[in-house]
Amino acid sequence: MKSVKINISNNKKTAFALVTILFLLWGSIVSLNDILIPHFKNLFEMNYTETMLVQFSFFGAYFLVSFPASLIVERIGYQKGIVVGLLIIFLGSLLFIPASWLISYPLFLFGLFMMAAGSVFLQVVATPYISILGPTETASSRLNFAEGLTALGATFVPLIGAFLILGSYNSLQEQAAKVQLPYGVIAVIAFLIAVVFVLVQLPTAKIKNNISEKFNVLKFRQLRLGVIALALYVGAEVSVASFIVIFLSEPNIANLSYKTAAQYIPFYWGGLLIGRFIGSAILQKVHTQTVLAWAAVAALVLIAITIFTSGYIAMWSILAVGLFNSIMWPNIFSLAIDGLGEYRIKASGILIMAAVGGAIFPVMQGILADTSFIGLHLSYVLPFSCYIFILYYALNGFKPVVNYSFELKT
Repeated sequence: MKSVKINISNNKKTAFALVTILFLLWGSIVSLNDILIPHFKNLFEMNYTETMLVQFSFFGAYFLVSFPASLIVERIGYQKGIVVGLLIIFLGSLLFIPASWLISYPLFLFGLFMMAAGSVFLQVVATPYISILGPTETASSRLNFAEGLTALGATFVPLIGAFLILGSYNSLQEQAAKVQLPYGVIAVIAFLIAVVFVLVQLPTAKIKNNISEKFNVLKFRQLRLGVIALALYVGAEVSVASFIVIFLSEPNIANLSYKTAAQYIPFYWGGLLIGRFIGSAILQKVHTQTVLAWAAVAALVLIAITIFTSGYIAMWSILAVGLFNSIMWPNIFSLAIDGLGEYRIKASGILIMAAVGGAIFPVMQGILADTSFIGLHLSYVLPFSCYIFILYYALNGFKPVVNYSFELKT
């Protein structure tokens, strides 16, 4: 088999380009949840809390699978870890077909869980791998660029998803069947990308550092606080995105239909897209924690405007949060793994577990929204509180502990 592989182990740029495709894929998968939420809310006639089980099932996989995935990747390597992740996404996507036949919410949720589990494998590998495909001092910039492709998928795929999934239907069977085409396409794409990664030979990483093998990685302060910051960030980002369609349909906001409101989702994710590419350039000259702090302040201001206003002001302020969310994940991640050397895979597994915030906080906001004396509008106080801690992390939470260096073994 080795003889038929295409060897790109000496070409960091080609390897970087290939790995960034994974960021585009999981960004597309995550953003489709924002279309499934209003779709399932109508299909199964659920309240806010029940509907947010979509995000609970998806991001719950990050908590359950991340650390085991990191241990598996340590044993089988980066490249095989990518292939495993893609095949799990393939199988999870295929589950949407029988789930639509049976009109089974639990089976849909299990399919989402599997797709998320596959995405976890990809992120455990790709995020630290991007960081070692070049100088350590520009790792945040490269990661921001790669995450920009996540936002690219998240920006345009919801438009396609809204066109294919949302609308009026003649029967429940017809409504349930609308998910078959988009998720069938995801299955095919995941399988084809897996084939590509089977056929190429990527650079392998060799790490040199001065950390004791017996050292507990959670003793690093920036990692411990980084886990909390990432959990709160993902919780805030997913909560805001999850409620966009429903929020814009509110009479006191924009009074739009679900299908029309879904057309505004790209403004939110498009902000992430623009912000990540701008952030990639800014981070060439400005410290990571400084950029993160200003982004947190901007997000706090915008959420506050959303809470205390209504109509189009509230609508556009909540959509604009995406612009300042843009650099938070890669910057918090980069700050948290700085100084961890050979422990970056284990640390990445722990950090990616923090995406469980995306499972918990949307459900919590759903509970608040279902409460009569709070409601959907005031429920945004929950993501507001998340950004307060992120600001603290940017100002005081990150302190590098050790020096390390990476080499690529060809």
